[in-house]
Amino acid sequence: MSFNTFGHLFRVTTWGESHGPALGATVDGCPPGVELAEGVIQHWLDRRKPGQNKYTTQRREPDAVQILSGVYEGRTTGTPIQLMIENTDQRSKDYGDIAQSFRPGHADITYWQKYGIRDPRGGGRSSARETAARVAAGGVAREVLKLLAPGIEIQGYMVQMGRLRADRDRFDMEEVERNPFWCPDAAAASVWAAALDDLRKDGNSVGAVIEVVARGVPAGLGAPIYGKLDADLAAAMMSINAVKGVEIGEGMAAAELTGVENADEIRMGNDGPMFLSNHAGGILGGISTGQDVVCRFAVKPTSSILTPRRTVTVGGDETDLVTKGRHDPCVGIRAVPVGEAMMACVLVDHLLRDRGQTGGQTGGQRGRIGL
Repeated sequence: MSFNTFGHLFRVTTWGESHGPALGATVDGCPPGVELAEGVIQHWLDRRKPGQNKYTTQRREPDAVQILSGVYEGRTTGTPIQLMIENTDQRSKDYGDIAQSFRPGHADITYWQKYGIRDPRGGGRSSARETAARVAAGGVAREVLKLLAPGIEIQGYMVQMGRLRADRDRFDMEEVERNPFWCPDAAAASVWAAALDDLRKDGNSVGAVIEVVARGVPAGLGAPIYGKLDADLAAAMMSINAVKGVEIGEGMAAAELTGVENADEIRMGNDGPMFLSNHAGGILGGISTGQDVVCRFAVKPTSSILTPRRTVTVGGDETDLVTKGRHDPCVGIRAVPVGEAMMACVLVDHLLRDRGQTGGQTGGQRGRIGL
């Protein structure tokens, strides 16, 4: 299986399976001299790890990261950074009944159709457990951002669970860390909790929409035509397990707007051009504008549910299947730190690419516009 790597200059390769001995990431292209310790990366992994509340899978994994290479005396050396996270709470016997059947909504059948073999224990590489490696790599990326662009802040949060939406008029970003849904609307989080309790008891699951915002992104990241910042962000978010849709800025809602409503007008401010709105999500022509970069992605309902579903076996027989084991009733909850990690990795990659092409200079430094 190829294509386990993303990024151009800041490259991340993930490896390992849900029920194997370990999983992890190799980060190549990290600049030398970046302060990095396991505890810094662990902070981000602790936000994603399972079993933290009743709304996530009850699999108990410490997700303790080990740095095996690329760091000496607390600083990166510029060589590949190898990160490893051991699996300690596998219950592979939970998947014995499905070894010969394909779970509806899962990648079981497509892995079989493509490779003629699959790992039925939690889905192997198709398991959302793979995202722990991404979060570890994102921890490295955040430390690089502190060095190259210390003004950048990345924050993710849930804005929708099923048909229930958060009210943007009630947004308080301090609420994001106070509830298990990473929701900036405390009232919505309370409603979601009751709704998810009912779904869990019914053996069902639900999808979600996550928004990730990067503030303080400098203008000029991204390149036409095939190196667009939004194209790479969309690919990064879409690669996350269970993601079925990605939007930048207004996204699909832009189709409902007129040109007058959608175009972000510009005026001159004390520090240069100032946009009067941000329908573009901080990216025009694939290049960052200096505004907040806004990305949303939709996560489908967890396919592993206790409700019987119709399927077929490897031998072609029709059957009904109940997926046992420990699963997230709303996998979108733990996708929030994953989306943040992917945003961090993409931004670092584009910062390095921009430095390679332009030396990191802005249009103003080249005399084209008063910045």
